[in-house]
Amino acid sequence: MLVKTFGSAVYGVEAMTITIEVNVTGGQHTFVVGLPDNAVKESIQRVESAIKDNGYYMPRTKLVVNLAPADIKKSGSAFDLPIAMGVLGATEQLENPEELGKYVIMGELSLDGSIQSIKGALPIAIQARKENFKGLIVPKQNAREAAMVNNLKVYGVSHITEVIGFFKDAGSLQPLSVNTREEFFHNQYEFDFDFIDVKGQENIKRALEISAAGGHNAILIGPPGAGKTMLAKRLPTILPPLSLHEALETTKIHSVAGKLPENTTLISKRPFRSPHHTISDVALVGGGGIPQPGEISLAHNGVLFLDELPEFKRTVLEVMRQPMEERKVTISRAKVAVDFPASFMLIASMNPCPCGFYNHPEKECTCPPGAVQKYLNKISGPLLDRIDLHVEVTPVPFSELASKKNSESSAHIRDRVIQARDRQAERFKNNAGTYSNAQMSSKLLKEVCLIDKVGENLLKAAMEKLNLSARAYDRILKVSRTIADLTGNENIKPEHLAEAIQYRSLDREGWAG
Repeated sequence: MLVKTFGSAVYGVEAMTITIEVNVTGGQHTFVVGLPDNAVKESIQRVESAIKDNGYYMPRTKLVVNLAPADIKKSGSAFDLPIAMGVLGATEQLENPEELGKYVIMGELSLDGSIQSIKGALPIAIQARKENFKGLIVPKQNAREAAMVNNLKVYGVSHITEVIGFFKDAGSLQPLSVNTREEFFHNQYEFDFDFIDVKGQENIKRALEISAAGGHNAILIGPPGAGKTMLAKRLPTILPPLSLHEALETTKIHSVAGKLPENTTLISKRPFRSPHHTISDVALVGGGGIPQPGEISLAHNGVLFLDELPEFKRTVLEVMRQPMEERKVTISRAKVAVDFPASFMLIASMNPCPCGFYNHPEKECTCPPGAVQKYLNKISGPLLDRIDLHVEVTPVPFSELASKKNSESSAHIRDRVIQARDRQAERFKNNAGTYSNAQMSSKLLKEVCLIDKVGENLLKAAMEKLNLSARAYDRILKVSRTIADLTGNENIKPEHLAEAIQYRSLDREGWAG
Protein backbone atom coordinates (compact mmCIF):
# COMPACT_ATOMS: atom_id res chain seq x y z
CA MET A 1 0.00 0.00 0.00
CA LEU A 2 1.24 3.50 -0.86
CA VAL A 3 0.85 6.33 1.67
CA LYS A 4 2.04 9.95 1.46
CA THR A 5 3.06 12.09 4.42
CA PHE A 6 4.56 15.56 4.37
CA GLY A 7 7.65 16.98 6.02
CA SER A 8 9.79 20.02 5.34
CA ALA A 9 13.43 20.82 4.58
CA VAL A 10 15.11 24.14 5.35
CA TYR A 11 17.40 25.77 2.76
CA GLY A 12 18.89 29.08 3.88
CA VAL A 13 16.15 30.70 5.98
CA GLU A 14 13.26 29.35 3.89
CA ALA A 15 11.53 25.97 4.07
CA MET A 16 10.46 23.65 1.27
CA THR A 17 7.72 21.05 1.65
CA ILE A 18 8.96 17.48 1.13
CA THR A 19 6.58 14.67 0.14
CA ILE A 20 7.46 11.40 1.86
CA GLU A 21 6.06 8.46 -0.11
CA VAL A 22 6.07 5.11 1.68
CA ASN A 23 5.23 1.97 -0.31
CA VAL A 24 5.05 -1.57 1.10
CA THR A 25 4.99 -4.30 -1.58
CA GLY A 26 6.05 -7.90 -2.04
CA GLY A 27 9.78 -8.55 -2.03
CA GLN A 28 12.70 -7.89 0.28
CA HIS A 29 14.93 -5.10 1.57
CA THR A 30 14.34 -1.49 2.55
CA PHE A 31 15.24 1.44 0.31
CA VAL A 32 15.39 5.15 1.17
CA VAL A 33 15.68 7.21 -2.03
CA GLY A 34 15.53 10.91 -3.00
CA LEU A 35 19.09 12.06 -2.22
CA PRO A 36 19.05 11.34 1.55
CA ASP A 37 22.21 11.93 3.59
CA ASN A 38 23.45 9.40 6.17
CA ALA A 39 21.28 10.84 8.96
CA VAL A 40 18.15 10.26 6.83
CA LYS A 41 19.24 6.76 5.79
CA GLU A 42 19.84 5.81 9.42
CA SER A 43 16.28 6.87 10.27
CA ILE A 44 15.02 3.39 9.30
CA GLN A 45 16.82 1.88 12.32
CA ARG A 46 15.32 4.47 14.69
CA VAL A 47 11.86 4.12 13.10
CA GLU A 48 11.91 0.33 13.40
CA SER A 49 12.94 0.40 17.05
CA ALA A 50 10.34 3.07 17.96
CA ILE A 51 7.53 1.22 16.17
CA LYS A 52 8.34 -2.19 17.72
CA ASP A 53 8.95 -0.77 21.21
CA ASN A 54 5.39 0.57 21.26
CA GLY A 55 3.58 -2.62 20.22
CA TYR A 56 3.36 -2.13 16.45
CA TYR A 57 5.11 -4.13 13.74
CA MET A 58 7.61 -3.27 11.03
CA PRO A 59 6.97 -4.86 7.60
CA ARG A 60 9.33 -7.66 6.53
CA THR A 61 8.50 -7.23 2.85
CA LYS A 62 9.92 -4.65 0.44
CA LEU A 63 9.76 -1.11 1.85
CA VAL A 64 10.50 1.93 -0.33
CA VAL A 65 10.67 5.43 1.14
CA ASN A 66 10.93 8.23 -1.45
CA LEU A 67 11.64 11.86 -0.49
CA ALA A 68 10.34 14.12 -3.25
CA PRO A 69 11.45 16.27 -5.02
CA ALA A 70 14.12 13.62 -5.53
CA ASP A 71 16.81 15.92 -7.00
CA ILE A 72 17.31 18.00 -3.83
CA LYS A 73 19.55 16.75 -1.04
CA LYS A 74 17.74 15.91 2.23
CA SER A 75 19.63 16.05 5.50
CA GLY A 76 19.11 15.69 9.23
CA SER A 77 17.09 13.46 11.52
CA ALA A 78 13.81 15.43 11.51
CA PHE A 79 12.25 13.11 8.87
CA ASP A 80 12.07 10.20 11.38
CA LEU A 81 8.51 10.93 12.53
CA PRO A 82 6.87 11.42 9.09
CA ILE A 83 8.61 8.25 7.82
CA ALA A 84 7.37 6.30 10.87
CA MET A 85 3.80 7.56 10.38
CA GLY A 86 4.03 6.67 6.68
CA VAL A 87 5.14 3.12 7.53
CA LEU A 88 2.24 2.71 10.00
CA GLY A 89 -0.19 4.05 7.39
CA ALA A 90 1.18 1.87 4.56
CA THR A 91 0.87 -1.25 6.75
CA GLU A 92 -2.73 -0.30 7.66
CA GLN A 93 -1.96 0.07 11.36
CA LEU A 94 -3.68 3.48 11.30
CA GLU A 95 -7.44 3.73 10.88
CA ASN A 96 -7.44 6.79 8.61
CA PRO A 97 -4.10 6.90 6.74
CA GLU A 98 -5.51 9.45 4.26
CA GLU A 99 -5.59 12.01 7.12
CA LEU A 100 -1.78 11.98 7.20
CA GLY A 101 -1.64 14.07 4.00
CA LYS A 102 -3.40 17.02 5.66
CA TYR A 103 -0.57 17.73 8.12
CA VAL A 104 3.13 18.55 8.02
CA ILE A 105 4.86 16.24 10.50
CA MET A 106 8.43 16.71 11.75
CA GLY A 107 10.48 15.20 14.59
CA GLU A 108 13.49 13.07 15.46
CA LEU A 109 12.71 9.72 17.10
CA SER A 110 14.51 8.09 19.97
CA LEU A 111 14.62 4.27 20.04
CA ASP A 112 11.77 4.19 22.60
CA GLY A 113 9.54 6.48 20.51
CA SER A 114 10.11 9.74 22.37
CA ILE A 115 10.48 12.77 20.10
CA GLN A 116 13.50 15.10 20.10
CA SER A 117 13.63 18.75 19.02
CA ILE A 118 14.38 19.92 15.48
CA LYS A 119 15.89 23.00 13.80
CA GLY A 120 13.94 25.52 11.73
CA ALA A 121 10.45 25.06 13.20
CA LEU A 122 9.51 28.69 12.46
CA PRO A 123 10.22 28.71 8.68
CA ILE A 124 8.60 25.24 8.49
CA ALA A 125 5.41 26.63 10.10
CA ILE A 126 5.41 29.66 7.77
CA GLN A 127 5.65 27.36 4.72
CA ALA A 128 2.93 25.02 6.06
CA ARG A 129 0.52 27.94 6.43
CA LYS A 130 1.45 29.24 2.99
CA GLU A 131 0.50 25.86 1.45
CA ASN A 132 -2.77 25.67 3.43
CA PHE A 133 -2.06 22.54 5.44
CA LYS A 134 -4.61 21.74 8.13
CA GLY A 135 -1.97 21.68 10.85
CA LEU A 136 1.63 21.13 11.88
CA ILE A 137 2.88 18.41 14.26
CA VAL A 138 6.27 19.15 15.83
CA PRO A 139 8.20 18.21 18.99
CA LYS A 140 6.83 19.84 22.14
CA GLN A 141 10.14 21.73 22.59
CA ASN A 142 9.54 23.54 19.27
CA ALA A 143 5.78 24.04 19.57
CA ARG A 144 5.84 27.59 21.00
CA GLU A 145 8.27 28.67 18.28
CA ALA A 146 6.03 27.28 15.52
CA ALA A 147 2.83 28.59 17.18
CA MET A 148 3.97 32.17 16.53
CA VAL A 149 2.52 31.67 13.04
CA ASN A 150 -1.19 32.51 13.18
CA ASN A 151 -3.96 30.77 11.22
CA LEU A 152 -2.19 27.41 11.58
CA LYS A 153 -2.96 24.70 14.13
CA VAL A 154 0.28 23.64 15.80
CA TYR A 155 0.41 20.47 17.91
CA GLY A 156 3.34 19.79 20.24
CA VAL A 157 4.09 16.10 20.87
CA SER A 158 6.63 14.30 23.03
CA HIS A 159 6.05 10.64 22.02
CA ILE A 160 5.05 8.74 18.88
CA THR A 161 2.04 7.24 20.68
CA GLU A 162 0.56 10.76 21.00
CA VAL A 163 0.78 11.18 17.20
CA ILE A 164 -0.78 7.75 16.59
CA GLY A 165 -3.55 8.60 19.08
CA PHE A 166 -4.17 11.91 17.33
CA PHE A 167 -4.87 10.19 13.98
CA LYS A 168 -7.27 7.83 15.76
CA ASP A 169 -8.97 10.64 17.68
CA ALA A 170 -8.21 14.23 16.61
CA GLY A 171 -9.49 15.50 19.96
CA SER A 172 -6.68 13.79 21.88
CA LEU A 173 -4.34 16.77 21.22
CA GLN A 174 -5.14 20.45 21.55
CA PRO A 175 -3.45 23.06 19.31
CA LEU A 176 -1.12 25.42 21.12
CA SER A 177 -2.07 29.09 21.27
CA VAL A 178 0.56 31.81 21.84
CA ASN A 179 -0.08 35.54 22.20
CA THR A 180 3.04 36.51 20.25
CA ARG A 181 2.54 40.27 20.34
CA GLU A 182 1.95 40.40 24.10
CA GLU A 183 5.08 38.35 24.89
CA PHE A 184 7.14 40.26 22.33
CA PHE A 185 6.33 43.74 23.65
CA HIS A 186 6.54 42.61 27.29
CA ASN A 187 10.21 41.54 27.00
CA GLN A 188 11.54 44.31 24.75
CA TYR A 189 13.10 46.51 27.40
CA GLU A 190 14.49 43.96 29.86
CA PHE A 191 18.30 44.24 29.82
CA ASP A 192 21.05 42.94 32.09
CA PHE A 193 23.21 46.00 31.41
CA ASP A 194 22.62 49.75 31.51
CA PHE A 195 24.69 52.85 30.75
CA ILE A 196 23.72 54.17 34.19
CA ASP A 197 26.40 51.82 35.61
CA VAL A 198 29.21 53.43 33.58
CA LYS A 199 31.28 56.03 35.40
CA GLY A 200 32.85 58.74 33.25
CA GLN A 201 33.59 58.00 29.57
CA GLU A 202 31.05 60.62 28.44
CA ASN A 203 32.80 61.08 25.08
CA ILE A 204 32.62 57.32 24.39
CA LYS A 205 28.94 57.19 25.32
CA ARG A 206 28.34 60.08 22.93
CA ALA A 207 30.15 58.22 20.13
CA LEU A 208 28.09 55.06 20.75
CA GLU A 209 24.89 57.14 20.78
CA ILE A 210 25.83 58.51 17.33
CA SER A 211 26.67 54.97 16.18
CA ALA A 212 23.27 53.67 17.36
CA ALA A 213 21.35 56.62 15.89
CA GLY A 214 22.81 56.23 12.39
CA GLY A 215 23.59 52.51 12.31
CA HIS A 216 27.30 53.34 11.99
CA ASN A 217 30.12 50.84 12.48
CA ALA A 218 32.62 51.87 15.18
CA ILE A 219 36.02 50.87 16.54
CA LEU A 220 37.15 51.59 20.11
CA ILE A 221 40.92 52.02 20.56
CA GLY A 222 42.41 52.15 24.03
CA PRO A 223 44.57 50.48 26.69
CA PRO A 224 43.55 47.35 28.62
CA GLY A 225 40.96 47.97 31.34
CA ALA A 226 39.71 51.28 29.91
CA GLY A 227 36.15 49.91 29.50
CA LYS A 228 35.95 49.10 25.76
CA THR A 229 34.17 45.73 26.18
CA MET A 230 31.94 47.02 28.98
CA LEU A 231 30.73 49.92 26.82
CA ALA A 232 30.21 47.74 23.71
CA LYS A 233 28.04 45.27 25.67
CA ARG A 234 25.71 48.12 26.59
CA LEU A 235 25.19 49.28 23.00
CA PRO A 236 22.09 47.05 22.38
CA THR A 237 20.35 48.78 25.32
CA ILE A 238 20.24 52.09 23.41
CA LEU A 239 19.30 50.73 19.98
CA PRO A 240 15.69 51.17 18.78
CA PRO A 241 13.50 48.17 19.70
CA LEU A 242 12.96 45.50 17.06
CA SER A 243 9.88 45.80 14.90
CA LEU A 244 7.73 42.66 14.56
CA HIS A 245 9.04 42.15 11.01
CA GLU A 246 12.67 42.44 12.15
CA ALA A 247 12.01 40.12 15.09
CA LEU A 248 10.49 37.48 12.81
CA GLU A 249 13.44 37.73 10.41
CA THR A 250 15.96 37.43 13.26
CA THR A 251 14.09 34.54 14.90
CA LYS A 252 14.05 32.60 11.60
CA ILE A 253 17.84 32.78 11.34
CA HIS A 254 18.35 31.61 14.93
CA SER A 255 15.75 28.87 14.41
CA VAL A 256 17.55 27.54 11.32
CA ALA A 257 20.87 27.58 13.20
CA GLY A 258 19.34 25.75 16.18
CA LYS A 259 20.22 28.64 18.50
CA LEU A 260 16.75 29.31 19.90
CA PRO A 261 16.21 28.16 23.52
CA GLU A 262 13.50 25.54 24.02
CA ASN A 263 9.92 26.75 24.47
CA THR A 264 10.78 30.23 23.20
CA THR A 265 8.82 32.52 20.89
CA LEU A 266 9.99 35.64 19.05
CA ILE A 267 13.39 37.13 19.79
CA SER A 268 12.42 40.44 21.38
CA LYS A 269 15.84 42.12 21.80
CA ARG A 270 18.47 42.92 19.22
CA PRO A 271 21.12 40.19 19.10
CA PHE A 272 24.64 40.82 20.40
CA ARG A 273 27.21 38.36 19.04
CA SER A 274 30.78 38.32 20.30
CA PRO A 275 32.81 35.53 18.63
CA HIS A 276 36.28 34.58 19.89
CA HIS A 277 39.26 35.71 17.79
CA THR A 278 40.10 32.07 16.89
CA ILE A 279 36.90 31.83 14.80
CA SER A 280 37.18 30.41 11.26
CA ASP A 281 36.02 32.04 8.01
CA VAL A 282 33.06 29.64 7.67
CA ALA A 283 31.92 30.09 11.28
CA LEU A 284 31.91 33.87 10.82
CA VAL A 285 30.19 34.28 7.44
CA GLY A 286 28.35 30.93 7.22
CA GLY A 287 28.73 27.87 5.02
CA GLY A 288 29.57 24.21 5.45
CA GLY A 289 28.48 21.19 3.40
CA ILE A 290 24.89 21.97 4.38
CA PRO A 291 24.96 25.81 4.40
CA GLN A 292 24.33 27.20 7.87
CA PRO A 293 24.22 30.85 8.99
CA GLY A 294 27.40 32.26 10.51
CA GLU A 295 27.96 34.86 13.22
CA ILE A 296 27.34 37.79 10.87
CA SER A 297 23.86 36.40 10.10
CA LEU A 298 23.14 35.58 13.75
CA ALA A 299 23.91 39.27 14.42
CA HIS A 300 21.34 40.37 11.77
CA ASN A 301 19.41 43.43 13.00
CA GLY A 302 21.81 43.63 15.95
CA VAL A 303 25.46 44.04 16.89
CA LEU A 304 28.54 42.02 15.95
CA PHE A 305 31.29 42.77 18.48
CA LEU A 306 34.86 41.80 17.57
CA ASP A 307 37.03 42.18 20.66
CA GLU A 308 40.78 42.65 20.04
CA LEU A 309 40.31 43.09 16.29
CA PRO A 310 43.99 42.69 15.23
CA GLU A 311 44.08 39.23 16.86
CA PHE A 312 41.56 37.88 14.31
CA LYS A 313 43.07 36.15 11.29
CA ARG A 314 43.31 38.57 8.37
CA THR A 315 41.42 36.18 6.04
CA VAL A 316 38.54 36.05 8.54
CA LEU A 317 38.23 39.84 8.59
CA GLU A 318 38.50 40.20 4.82
CA VAL A 319 35.52 37.90 4.13
CA MET A 320 33.31 40.42 5.97
CA ARG A 321 33.93 43.20 3.50
CA GLN A 322 31.31 42.22 0.90
CA PRO A 323 28.54 41.32 3.43
CA MET A 324 29.08 44.67 5.18
CA GLU A 325 28.32 46.46 1.90
CA GLU A 326 25.50 44.27 0.57
CA ARG A 327 24.01 43.40 3.99
CA LYS A 328 23.59 39.77 2.99
CA VAL A 329 25.89 36.83 2.28
CA THR A 330 25.45 34.27 -0.50
CA ILE A 331 26.74 30.75 0.15
CA SER A 332 27.19 28.88 -3.15
CA ARG A 333 27.52 25.13 -3.54
CA ALA A 334 27.52 22.88 -6.63
CA LYS A 335 23.76 22.28 -6.53
CA VAL A 336 22.44 25.08 -4.34
CA ALA A 337 23.04 28.74 -3.52
CA VAL A 338 21.43 30.21 -0.41
CA ASP A 339 21.22 33.79 0.84
CA PHE A 340 21.50 34.65 4.52
CA PRO A 341 20.64 38.19 5.70
CA ALA A 342 23.58 40.00 7.36
CA SER A 343 22.53 43.56 8.20
CA PHE A 344 24.52 44.17 11.37
CA MET A 345 26.38 46.94 13.14
CA LEU A 346 30.06 46.15 13.54
CA ILE A 347 31.59 47.29 16.82
CA ALA A 348 35.27 46.43 17.23
CA SER A 349 37.81 47.09 19.95
CA MET A 350 41.60 47.00 19.97
CA ASN A 351 44.65 47.98 21.95
CA PRO A 352 46.70 50.72 20.23
CA CYS A 353 49.83 48.53 20.21
CA PRO A 354 51.02 45.04 21.32
CA CYS A 355 51.79 46.20 24.88
CA GLY A 356 48.58 48.23 25.00
CA PHE A 357 49.93 51.54 26.31
CA TYR A 358 50.71 53.65 23.22
CA ASN A 359 49.33 57.19 23.79
CA HIS A 360 48.57 56.30 27.45
CA PRO A 361 48.47 59.43 29.66
CA GLU A 362 50.48 57.79 32.48
CA LYS A 363 52.12 54.51 31.42
CA GLU A 364 54.92 54.29 28.91
CA CYS A 365 54.70 52.18 25.73
CA THR A 366 57.41 49.48 25.67
CA CYS A 367 56.97 48.43 22.04
CA PRO A 368 60.02 48.62 19.72
CA PRO A 369 60.09 51.14 16.82
CA GLY A 370 57.62 50.29 14.06
CA ALA A 371 55.63 47.84 16.23
CA VAL A 372 52.64 50.16 16.56
CA GLN A 373 52.29 50.61 12.79
CA LYS A 374 52.84 46.89 12.21
CA TYR A 375 50.11 46.06 14.75
CA LEU A 376 47.67 48.48 13.11
CA ASN A 377 48.51 47.11 9.65
CA LYS A 378 46.95 43.79 10.66
CA ILE A 379 43.65 45.52 9.83
CA SER A 380 43.38 46.27 6.12
CA GLY A 381 42.54 49.69 4.72
CA PRO A 382 39.38 48.47 2.94
CA LEU A 383 38.01 47.13 6.24
CA LEU A 384 38.80 50.34 8.13
CA ASP A 385 37.12 52.19 5.25
CA ARG A 386 33.86 50.54 6.25
CA ILE A 387 34.15 51.70 9.88
CA ASP A 388 32.67 55.17 10.34
CA LEU A 389 33.74 56.04 13.89
CA HIS A 390 37.26 55.67 15.28
CA VAL A 391 36.99 56.37 19.01
CA GLU A 392 39.98 56.71 21.34
CA VAL A 393 39.20 55.38 24.83
CA THR A 394 41.24 56.65 27.78
CA PRO A 395 41.31 55.21 31.33
CA VAL A 396 38.78 56.58 33.82
CA PRO A 397 40.40 58.69 36.57
CA PHE A 398 39.80 57.70 40.19
CA SER A 399 37.77 60.83 40.92
CA GLU A 400 35.13 59.76 38.37
CA LEU A 401 35.18 56.09 39.43
CA ALA A 402 34.52 57.09 43.05
CA SER A 403 31.87 59.66 42.14
CA LYS A 404 28.38 59.09 43.59
CA LYS A 405 26.77 60.98 40.74
CA ASN A 406 24.48 58.83 38.58
CA SER A 407 25.20 58.56 34.87
CA GLU A 408 22.52 58.94 32.22
CA SER A 409 20.43 55.78 31.83
CA SER A 410 20.13 53.74 28.65
CA ALA A 411 16.41 54.58 28.47
CA HIS A 412 17.08 58.33 28.11
CA ILE A 413 19.75 57.79 25.46
CA ARG A 414 17.49 55.32 23.62
CA ASP A 415 14.70 57.92 23.40
CA ARG A 416 17.01 60.30 21.54
CA VAL A 417 18.20 57.49 19.26
CA ILE A 418 14.61 56.51 18.40
CA GLN A 419 13.75 60.13 17.52
CA ALA A 420 16.80 60.33 15.22
CA ARG A 421 15.86 57.01 13.56
CA ASP A 422 12.29 58.28 13.03
CA ARG A 423 13.68 61.29 11.15
CA GLN A 424 15.74 58.96 8.96
CA ALA A 425 12.76 56.68 8.32
CA GLU A 426 10.77 59.68 7.09
CA ARG A 427 13.71 60.86 4.94
CA PHE A 428 14.25 57.47 3.28
CA LYS A 429 10.61 56.34 2.98
CA ASN A 430 10.87 56.38 -0.83
CA ASN A 431 14.26 54.61 -0.93
CA ALA A 432 13.72 50.87 -0.57
CA GLY A 433 16.41 49.10 1.42
CA THR A 434 17.75 52.27 3.08
CA TYR A 435 16.76 52.63 6.73
CA SER A 436 19.61 54.59 8.31
CA ASN A 437 22.26 57.16 7.43
CA ALA A 438 24.98 54.51 7.36
CA GLN A 439 23.21 52.79 4.44
CA MET A 440 23.12 55.87 2.18
CA SER A 441 24.38 55.43 -1.37
CA SER A 442 26.67 57.99 -3.03
CA LYS A 443 23.68 59.41 -4.90
CA LEU A 444 21.67 59.86 -1.71
CA LEU A 445 24.69 61.35 0.04
CA LYS A 446 24.79 64.21 -2.49
CA GLU A 447 21.07 64.86 -2.04
CA VAL A 448 20.87 64.62 1.75
CA CYS A 449 24.25 65.77 3.09
CA LEU A 450 24.35 69.36 1.85
CA ILE A 451 26.77 71.70 3.65
CA ASP A 452 27.15 75.48 3.50
CA LYS A 453 30.28 77.42 2.53
CA VAL A 454 31.55 77.62 6.13
CA GLY A 455 31.18 73.85 6.54
CA GLU A 456 32.85 73.24 3.20
CA ASN A 457 35.86 75.34 4.21
CA LEU A 458 36.06 73.56 7.56
CA LEU A 459 36.02 70.15 5.92
CA LYS A 460 38.62 71.23 3.37
CA ALA A 461 40.91 72.55 6.12
CA ALA A 462 40.51 69.35 8.13
CA MET A 463 41.33 67.16 5.14
CA GLU A 464 44.51 69.14 4.48
CA LYS A 465 45.71 69.92 8.02
CA LEU A 466 45.03 66.51 9.60
CA ASN A 467 46.09 64.65 6.44
CA LEU A 468 42.80 62.78 6.36
CA SER A 469 42.46 60.27 3.55
CA ALA A 470 39.95 60.76 0.75
CA ARG A 471 37.98 57.74 1.95
CA ALA A 472 37.14 59.63 5.16
CA TYR A 473 35.14 62.25 3.26
CA ASP A 474 31.89 60.26 2.79
CA ARG A 475 32.07 58.86 6.32
CA ILE A 476 32.39 62.32 7.85
CA LEU A 477 29.33 63.53 5.92
CA LYS A 478 27.23 60.51 6.99
CA VAL A 479 28.21 60.86 10.65
CA SER A 480 27.58 64.61 10.61
CA ARG A 481 24.12 63.94 9.13
CA THR A 482 23.41 61.63 12.09
CA ILE A 483 24.66 64.23 14.60
CA ALA A 484 22.32 66.77 12.99
CA ASP A 485 19.44 64.29 13.31
CA LEU A 486 20.19 63.82 17.02
CA THR A 487 19.95 67.58 17.56
CA GLY A 488 16.82 67.87 15.39
CA ASN A 489 18.44 70.03 12.69
CA GLU A 490 17.39 69.78 9.07
CA ASN A 491 20.76 71.08 7.86
CA ILE A 492 24.30 69.99 8.66
CA LYS A 493 26.02 72.78 10.58
CA PRO A 494 29.79 73.40 10.97
CA GLU A 495 29.68 72.14 14.60
CA HIS A 496 28.22 68.84 13.40
CA LEU A 497 31.04 68.49 10.88
CA ALA A 498 33.63 69.39 13.51
CA GLU A 499 32.40 66.62 15.83
CA ALA A 500 32.34 64.09 12.99
CA ILE A 501 35.92 64.96 11.95
CA GLN A 502 37.28 64.06 15.39
CA TYR A 503 36.02 60.48 14.95
CA ARG A 504 38.56 59.69 12.19
CA SER A 505 41.63 59.01 14.36
CA LEU A 506 43.04 56.14 12.33
CA ASP A 507 42.88 58.11 9.08
CA ARG A 508 45.35 60.70 10.30
CA GLU A 509 48.76 60.30 8.78
CA GLY A 510 51.32 59.62 11.45
CA TRP A 511 48.73 58.52 14.05
CA ALA A 512 50.86 55.48 14.82
CA GLY A 513 54.20 57.29 14.70
